[in-house]
Amino acid sequence: MNAVPEFAAAQLQAIVLAAGRGERLCDDDALALAALGERPGELGLLMSAAAALRDRHFGARLTYSRKVFVPLTHACRNRCGYCTFARAPARGQRALMTPDEVLAVARAGQQAGCREALFTLGDKPELRFAGVRDELAALGHSSMVGYLAEMAGRVLAETGLLPHLNPGVLTRAEIDVLRPVAVSMGLMLESAAARLMQRGGPHAGAPDKHPQLRLAMIEAAGQAAVPFTSGLLVGIGETRRERIESLLALRAAHERHGHLQEVIVQNFRAKPGTRMAAAAEPSFDEHRWTIAIARLIFGGTSSIQAPPNLAAGALAGLVEAGIDDWGGVSPVTPDHVNPERRWPELDALARHSADAGMLLVERLAAHPRFVNDAQTWIDAGLRPQVRRHADADGLARAHAWAPGAAAALPAAEAHLPGVRCDGPVATALARALRGEPTEADIVALFDARGAEVDRVCAAADAIRRELNGDVVSYVVTRNITYTNLCRYRCGFCAFARGRKHEALRGAPYDYDMAEIARRSAEAWARGATEVCIQGGIHPAYTGRHYLDILAAVKAAAPGLHVHAFSPLEIAQGARSLGLSVREFLQALREAGLGSLPGTAAEILDDEVRRVICPDKLGTDEWLSVVQTAHELGLRSTATIMFGHVERPVHWARHLLHLRRLQQRTGGLTEFVPLPFVAGEAPLFLKGGSRAGPTWRETLLMHAVARIVLGALVPNVQASWVKLGVEGMKRCLRAGVNDFGGTLMDESISRAAGAVHGTEMTPAAIRAVIVDAGRTPRQRTTLYEDAPRERVERAASQEARAGAPDASPRAPAAAAPTRRESALEACAGLAE
Repeated sequence: MNAVPEFAAAQLQAIVLAAGRGERLCDDDALALAALGERPGELGLLMSAAAALRDRHFGARLTYSRKVFVPLTHACRNRCGYCTFARAPARGQRALMTPDEVLAVARAGQQAGCREALFTLGDKPELRFAGVRDELAALGHSSMVGYLAEMAGRVLAETGLLPHLNPGVLTRAEIDVLRPVAVSMGLMLESAAARLMQRGGPHAGAPDKHPQLRLAMIEAAGQAAVPFTSGLLVGIGETRRERIESLLALRAAHERHGHLQEVIVQNFRAKPGTRMAAAAEPSFDEHRWTIAIARLIFGGTSSIQAPPNLAAGALAGLVEAGIDDWGGVSPVTPDHVNPERRWPELDALARHSADAGMLLVERLAAHPRFVNDAQTWIDAGLRPQVRRHADADGLARAHAWAPGAAAALPAAEAHLPGVRCDGPVATALARALRGEPTEADIVALFDARGAEVDRVCAAADAIRRELNGDVVSYVVTRNITYTNLCRYRCGFCAFARGRKHEALRGAPYDYDMAEIARRSAEAWARGATEVCIQGGIHPAYTGRHYLDILAAVKAAAPGLHVHAFSPLEIAQGARSLGLSVREFLQALREAGLGSLPGTAAEILDDEVRRVICPDKLGTDEWLSVVQTAHELGLRSTATIMFGHVERPVHWARHLLHLRRLQQRTGGLTEFVPLPFVAGEAPLFLKGGSRAGPTWRETLLMHAVARIVLGALVPNVQASWVKLGVEGMKRCLRAGVNDFGGTLMDESISRAAGAVHGTEMTPAAIRAVIVDAGRTPRQRTTLYEDAPRERVERAASQEARAGAPDASPRAPAAAAPTRRESALEACAGLAE
């Protein structure tokens, strides 16, 4: 290569630095970079800029997909000069994997915790080999595309693995056939240099390697909204300029359609028995040069990937060049395209990543941006499986735990040394601790992984200690859920019944006033200071019914604090009587209402509410009801129900709404995160939601809320019904200071499939708190010390009788038959 003049070198360096800051490289500037990299320091400059650009968009994370490799056939009509995958069928031997063989591989992958089934096959072998045509006919197909569609569909249906398809060049019609059974597809461009098709070239004798054919398919995949993988094969005779031209051709298609989820920069490795067995392989630096150029061209719009099993040098060197993804790695099957190159063990890959300062994180076959916009990119029939595998960031769920399920909590992570923790999470944490959290900061805190999670939790617990010391409070209370008849049809709710739902969900019920009074009197006799009263929005109820409930409770147990009626019930009651919310709340207060549960909040963002509860209160109305209650001197709690269809940005908006509300009124007593229990929820059973939050997300919700709300809302409560005892202990180390209530009759989470019980006695609560190294304190609803008489009464009744008679005098809600639990939905996920 000719030497670059000094002035030209300086100009090129300026182009690189601008690209590293995030400026888009125009085509001419990108092509000019072909001259950069030969002089001392230039490769380092390229890689430094590429790595900085990677960090700007992806942080200190390297993703990978845990897969099985399914070589549906090695037969191929092309004869590439470097390939050992393609081979002509031998006489008397099958060319295709049978359905049983395919499913056996997929089931082995399922057992090993894989989530992706990578189908690879030669290009259109039926056009060249009669034996392939005969085998396809015996299987009921006339083309490989038809057989591939069948097998991908069966693997998805029978194992839950998500198919990624590499079937070679396809027409738009063939893409449309495969899209319903593929979460993503791929086709390596390899090179846009048509001269490589000439006699003696690597693509001579390979008609499907013509660049225009391959670019046409990549374009068609974009038109069909298929998450797509492509890339280059480096070192097969192309020049640096031709590599850049290839990358620019890919970028042009991507900028038209946005579908390139990853660009693979794969280095050629010579293989014995091929025409190119004696060809020189590209140097490690040449490979890294191409990775850096790819990153500068694509910026953060696509992942840049390099296969770890093909690296010609230390894996850390590839990271330094700007990759953010290792691609698919299989713990079960070999790399059938490069069988002489073993996949690294996942533990080893994690160590190599950590040595480069990066945390290894599992993804799905479709990258997060496409998972989070599944309506656009994923076929409707595939979305339920994708959601069951995904976390709130669109990455892979890391374990089988789900709220309310019996699965054990994941073991505490042993963090590898070397992973950087100085990125956006650290910056956001510092700003939030100064009392200045922005939406972006809160989203960054929820993005914490690995050791970053520990840092966020430690900061939250330090705030808890400053505000509350080592005291953990709890309240002796009874839940009275007076009816499960409800005119609303919230997608997340497994509790509410309509009059036509008895066969589906169990009998509807409606407690009369005598039953409500009986339960209240029984709660008082057992030492309760509070009854928590809520129910479905009964089609026949008016606000008069809520006033009658208060009268019944106060007549039966005048000393009980009545913590009752969600903002939805308040709004509905007011409308039914023709009153303003303020007038109705005043009437309720005069009738004995003590405070409001801040439920029906779900997610305070109307984008989400339109999906999960479109006919309930909007965000502004919920906030208005609660603010009005506070202005009248009625305190309330606040909740969030998370882990279904929302994303971390919605959590951030929810917390900021509550923070601003509390700054205006000071009326919130506590914040209660409620993890979505998916097992019986209609939205989940129909495939419309995730399987509840992951444990990482659950822990972070408590910790981040503590940091964001700070001293404004001094109490953060966790739900033992949803988390179980061990989950409560861990949350007590992440900013939580309140254990909630004894409940006596919990029914809503139980209806959704939770298995952690309907009551926890005061003694049991105190034992958990003490075992966690904290000091228990029995409190009232408003966080005063419980009167001594109530404490002693609760203790004496607990010693005498145990649980109350929970059988209703009116027809009771039958325990649901669990059709599918969140744990079962996540079966096979890696621990």
